[in-house]
Amino acid sequence: MDYTQPPPLTEGEVESPLKEARTARFCSLNRDGTIHAAPVWFRYENRQITIITPAASRKAKNVKRNSKVSVLIDIEQASPRAVLIYGRAELRYPKSRDEYLAEATRLYEKYMPRERAERTALGMYQITHGVEIIVKPERIVSFDYRKDTMYPTA
Repeated sequence: MDYTQPPPLTEGEVESPLKEARTARFCSLNRDGTIHAAPVWFRYENRQITIITPAASRKAKNVKRNSKVSVLIDIEQASPRAVLIYGRAELRYPKSRDEYLAEATRLYEKYMPRERAERTALGMYQITHGVEIIVKPERIVSFDYRKDTMYPTA
């Protein structure tokens, strides 16, 4: 018997890891063809992933050159479940300081209280020019080891 992979999440279950997970793994293509994978904070809203990164980061440079990306969002536990998004990313440069602070604060609020999120956004604004990476899914793959009948006995 060949083991391939655990069952997928149902369509209704896919959003759960997207809202619960704390960190995503953002993958983009380097100039030399290798994959750049980086842990990122993210926000999932309106069926897209938003990441904020310095405009001079490898992530932003790679997206500018090639918009194809992958994002892995998983719930780390004994029986993990995950969503792997294949899609296109676009860079969105804030038009003003206030726009950047508002978007960064919204993202950081997932990870900390609002007051601290505002301070963090301001601190980041003062040290780097940030850009939003917006990932629009083209294909979504998932797995859920909790549903796996073969894995627990292996």
